[in-house]
Amino acid sequence: MIDVYSWATPNGHKVHIMLEECGLAYRAHPVNIGAGDQFKPEFLSISPNNKIPAIVDPDGPDGEPISMFESGAILLYLAGKTGRFLPGTVRGRYEVLEWLMFQMGGVGPMLGQAHHFRIYAPEKLPYAIDRYTNEAKRLYGVMDKRLAKSKYIAGNEYTIADIAIFPWLRSWKNQGIDWADYPHLKGWFDEIAARPAVQRGVEVLANLRKPLVDSQARDVLFGAQQYQRR
Repeated sequence: MIDVYSWATPNGHKVHIMLEECGLAYRAHPVNIGAGDQFKPEFLSISPNNKIPAIVDPDGPDGEPISMFESGAILLYLAGKTGRFLPGTVRGRYEVLEWLMFQMGGVGPMLGQAHHFRIYAPEKLPYAIDRYTNEAKRLYGVMDKRLAKSKYIAGNEYTIADIAIFPWLRSWKNQGIDWADYPHLKGWFDEIAARPAVQRGVEVLANLRKPLVDSQARDVLFGAQQYQRR
């Protein structure tokens, strides 16, 4: 059974969904990032970048336990372990990898910034809001154009690229997005959202997450504590 150290965020959801899609047995251990659990030594021992999610698989590639951090790396690991959601052809794998990197380097960080400056920043900075909202719209446009000619993000098969991107689009309203502007992407989104494994994955630990309203949690997530050297 795989141990998953996570929280109900887009990066956590990616791994929860993948585990559900693959039918792998796992235990979810909550890492309350608003309370600072991500800075505890025991978590840092498997996730040195103090970010969720991380996993420990007692049945690693050589039969020995392995720990993994970074959600994209975990998706690749689980795809390799199960032989699922990553094409068998070299060309197909690279196509998935480029869209996975698109999520890791663009969709996640930029939509996260849009969300932060639009919703959480204590000071509403028009420059930052406009910059990241416009970038969110640009990224949505890239995906919409892609899905006008492709059934899924990386081709005709549902892959880890779809699994990686989907959770980030669930907060589309907070990112300043109007779905009417992206009909192809909206169709894809609705299809992914209807998958039973996806529905189960986004509910993992969701009952523990509360709205971010207290100043202590804000300081943990966005203040000086986040940047201390550990």
